[in-house]
Amino acid sequence: MERESRIAQWLRRRAERAEAARPGARSAERGASARGSGGRRWGGRGGQPAAEAAEAARDREVLLLTAAEAGFPLAPAAHPSGYGCSCVRIGCPTPGRHPVSFAWQTQATTDRAQIERWLRAEPEANFITATGRAHDVLDVPAEAGYAALARLEEREPAADSAVEPVLGPVALLGEGRMLFFTKTRGTPEDEDEWWPCELDSHPETMEEHPGLRWHCRGSYVLLPPSRLPDTSEGVRWLRSPSPGSPLPEPLALLETLTDACAEYALTADGREEPAPWPVR
Repeated sequence: MERESRIAQWLRRRAERAEAARPGARSAERGASARGSGGRRWGGRGGQPAAEAAEAARDREVLLLTAAEAGFPLAPAAHPSGYGCSCVRIGCPTPGRHPVSFAWQTQATTDRAQIERWLRAEPEANFITATGRAHDVLDVPAEAGYAALARLEEREPAADSAVEPVLGPVALLGEGRMLFFTKTRGTPEDEDEWWPCELDSHPETMEEHPGLRWHCRGSYVLLPPSRLPDTSEGVRWLRSPSPGSPLPEPLALLETLTDACAEYALTADGREEPAPWPVR
C-alpha cells in the first residue's frame, strides 16, 4: 500500500479536528472526558488543552520537515515573547523574524535529524530558510501578490508544468507580504553574473525596500508556520511545497510581479503614471 504523505496526513487530521469540533461531537467529547478523568488536562501555549497543543506541534513538524524534504535549508529563528522578542535584545528591530545564530548561513540544513533536535530543544522557535542555495524568494506587497498570483494561475493550465512550472510554493507573511519561491540565481558558479542580496535588500532593512525584494545569497525568509508579534496571522502557505517538484525560473515570474507592483504603486500613491516599484 502506498504510504500517505505528511501533507496528506496533516490535511486528514485537520478534517478530523473540524469534524470533532461540531456541536454534537463536542458534547460527546465533554461527556466522555467527564466520565473518564473528571476533566480536561490543560497545558501548552495560551491555555490550550494538552492534546490540542500536541496536535499543533505535530502539524508544525510536518510542515517544516516537508519544506526540508523539498530542499529548503532550515535554521531556527527567534519567536515572539511577551511584548518583544525571545532574543531579549532591547529594541530588537525585527522581533520574531531573525535567526537565533549569527552562523545561520552555515547552520541551515535539510537534515531531518538535526531539524527534529531543534524542534525538541526549542518548541516555540520560528524557522527561517536560507535563500540563494537551493531556491530564491521574490517578496512583494500582498495586494500586488494576489493580483500576480491570479494571473499566473490562469496561465498554469496551458503551460507544460513538467518542462517549466509557472508557479512554485507561495506563502503569505502576515497580511502584508507574499513570498514566491523560485529556483536560485545566486549559486557560486555565476558569481560574476549575479549579486548577493545585500545589494538589493536584507531582512533587517526591509522597511527601506517596500516594493519587490529578491532574496538570494545572503538572505532568508520565515517559513510557515512561524508566528509574528502583535498579529493573529503568522506565516502560512497558500501553495505548499512538494518534495521532488521543480521550482519555476525567477525571471519567468519577474515581469508579472513587477507589473502587479507597478499597479499597486499607482493605487497606493494615486499618481497618473505607474511607477516601476511600489512606494510607501
